[in-house]
Amino acid sequence: MASASSNSSTYVQWMWNANENPFSTSHSPEWQSYSDVENMIIEHAFRAGQTHAILDDYHIDFKHNLQISNTDINKQRHVKRTTRNGNNMPLRRERFMSNPIAPKRPYSGLYGFISPFIQAVVKDLNISRDRLPSKNKVIVSFIVERAAMGIIEEGKKLGKQREAELIAKTLIEKKETGMEEVWRCCAYLYSLESFLYKKLNETMRLIGSEEHEQIWRSKVRTLGPFCLLLWDNPFDRKVTKPGTIIYRGAQLPDALINSFKDDYSKDSKPKHSFQAFTSCTRNRNVAESFGNVLFIMEIRVAFTVDLRPVSRYPHEEEELLFPGVCFEIDRIDFDKDKNKYLIYLNLQQRHNKPDLHQLSNNSKRSTETRDSTPADNGADIFFRFIKPSLWNDTKFAADFIAKTNTNLNPSRFPPNFAGNFDTDRDGFDDDWDN
Repeated sequence: MASASSNSSTYVQWMWNANENPFSTSHSPEWQSYSDVENMIIEHAFRAGQTHAILDDYHIDFKHNLQISNTDINKQRHVKRTTRNGNNMPLRRERFMSNPIAPKRPYSGLYGFISPFIQAVVKDLNISRDRLPSKNKVIVSFIVERAAMGIIEEGKKLGKQREAELIAKTLIEKKETGMEEVWRCCAYLYSLESFLYKKLNETMRLIGSEEHEQIWRSKVRTLGPFCLLLWDNPFDRKVTKPGTIIYRGAQLPDALINSFKDDYSKDSKPKHSFQAFTSCTRNRNVAESFGNVLFIMEIRVAFTVDLRPVSRYPHEEEELLFPGVCFEIDRIDFDKDKNKYLIYLNLQQRHNKPDLHQLSNNSKRSTETRDSTPADNGADIFFRFIKPSLWNDTKFAADFIAKTNTNLNPSRFPPNFAGNFDTDRDGFDDDWDN
């Protein structure tokens, strides 16, 4: 598995000539890279001194530097082995572009604090909130085994069995190392260019579409265990710092852009949610490289994870938005110079029940009272001098605090604040009610 130390160093990349006529001498070669997992398969075979590397659709002849079809030996293309610097890799367009399939919109309605997919996985595995793998080390190896089997099963269906077997093998090797190493491995595997992240998110984006409910539920057994391991990050259970800005590019049709405009024009702006893992970036330049729309998302209460320490593509500054995060449209602009719509979203996780979202007795009590807390930052001032009836207005509170002192300290927020900034990622017991 790649490590943080190797991310910025040189690495080997195998490529194939994508010309329509790959043996033409009148056209320059058009070299395209193999996927990350295919690249791993090829390089492993090459370093082991094997004569061939076997992929799902092709095999690589190292002696003649050829890619040969597994079903028709007359279909051949040249390949080459190159080295690249990890910081000079091309940006991955597809990863940072919305790619909705069956649903007409790349987002869903509101489903509470915990994604329905995560809830379905936990139910299928017959575990409870207090027995999640980050809390119960005994169950980790069992879920890893289930994840590996599910990945292989899905890989076979997609004609990617060899890729799936390598992904599963990489994960299985970590099953006895503890949840921390297992999660690092899952995050690394997710960051790779492969069928896994595509199929997982394609499935989760179906949530909210009645006609496709049976499809996403059919993937709970196979893709669910890996999804749970990735979601249950043991290193950081708290929300991302409020006020953090993340970006995502998109290529949206006019009809979808108009639906965003329509939502924005309403007095009571509707709230939606991202039900899949959503790859974003803290680097605006990365997101602006793609599509006709730039989403500019301000985090109020949301769970994300920085994938740079485990990613093969640290220059992308990928910030992974966890499933179930809700949003509403703050404003829409059009940049004439860049011919691009700028859609500003506020991200805020929401609990299943209004009382949890406001004054909840289920959250842990602070050891400091509002009156006894020194007014040394914006949050302290807000909760000390603003009447409690306004605590439930998260937007008002966040704007006030940001203007008072941009150096937010969420640990000083009372636990019954509307956004529950101190809430764990797995929420409260009521958030798991179906």
